[in-house]
Amino acid sequence: MRISTANSFDSAIGNLQRRQQDLSESQMQLTTGKRINVASDDPVAAARAERAMSSIARSEANQRGLEASRNTMGLSEAALGDAVELLQQARETLIAAGNGSYSDGERRSLAIRLREVRNQMLSVANRPDGGGGFVFGGQGSSSPPFVDMPGGVQFVGQGGEAQASSSEKLSLTVDGDLVWLKAKTGNGVFETQVATTNTGEAWISAGSISAPGSLPYPAPTGTTPPVYTIQFATGPGGTTYDILEDGNALASGVPYEKGKSITIPGRGMDVGISGNPANGDSFSIQQSTNTLSVFDTLDRAINALNATNMNNGQVQQTVNTGLAGVDSLLSNIQSARSAVGETLNRMDGIENRISSLKLTAENDRSSAEDLDMVEAISKFQSKQTGYDAALKSYAMVQKLSLFQYVNI
Repeated sequence: MRISTANSFDSAIGNLQRRQQDLSESQMQLTTGKRINVASDDPVAAARAERAMSSIARSEANQRGLEASRNTMGLSEAALGDAVELLQQARETLIAAGNGSYSDGERRSLAIRLREVRNQMLSVANRPDGGGGFVFGGQGSSSPPFVDMPGGVQFVGQGGEAQASSSEKLSLTVDGDLVWLKAKTGNGVFETQVATTNTGEAWISAGSISAPGSLPYPAPTGTTPPVYTIQFATGPGGTTYDILEDGNALASGVPYEKGKSITIPGRGMDVGISGNPANGDSFSIQQSTNTLSVFDTLDRAINALNATNMNNGQVQQTVNTGLAGVDSLLSNIQSARSAVGETLNRMDGIENRISSLKLTAENDRSSAEDLDMVEAISKFQSKQTGYDAALKSYAMVQKLSLFQYVNI
């Protein structure tokens, strides 16, 4: 086979160019510290690295959502703690109002104290989250979610909770409607009420449960909960009462004993009625509902304490009703606070999972595209040596031509 001088030169130059390209690629790898700088270097490894980078980005987004949720839940927990302290103050004020020796003016002073507690509670309910929203804004609100209107405080936000953009369930708000306006009335199972037409000096307690299995509440879905009435009658023989269920007698002519619990026959409910009921006075028992508002409860207590010429029974009923409401509100807010605390505890586990997933993804990315520097330097030096040798051999071969031989 005949090999021309031009072919020999072209072959040598092509070899030099290939070696120079390899040397340039090795130099780029050493500069970037990556084995793969473009997808064509290793398509499979490049795809692995891309998936790992996507996983890292998701982990970082989840971490940002976690931090935002942790900030909100921390503010929520602090706000609910403040609310518990304020309700404790309201409770102490109501207990003080039960002092039979207090005058109307002294009770009005206690009403002023309750009014201040109520105003502070409104500020807590409208606490901002530091990011333009509100902690108890539900699904988001750019204005305070609780507004003091003539008919009482209303929730003008959207019920529910705003969620962070994360693969985990992370809340950015708390449902203020449930926390502040939807506590259980009465003792949580049933609610006692006094008729507005009563003229005596008797009052009724929040009641207790003596036989849970016999309770008529909660009533089955689709049925109307029964209402129980205790009606008093006074005569020469003393005071007696009848117990009615939706107007039908369960017990009749039962002698009244002050301070002794009254049991609703076969219904597992006990209530305490104290004081001196007048003829025709009545008290009712009905199923509890999720309609107890922090602000309405305080407003009713404030209005009652501002009233004048109340008899002892009316004062005690105001105190008992107020205390039962405050206790239910405390239970509801403490439950919400516990739920927030559990969420904060859960966040520690979420953070660990996010960190673990991110570390795994970073390891995958590193194994796919990172460069072994020791091996890369060795290869670079080897290629550099080979390139130098190729240059020298080309310089020597270039002189082996007929024209240079003739010149010699």
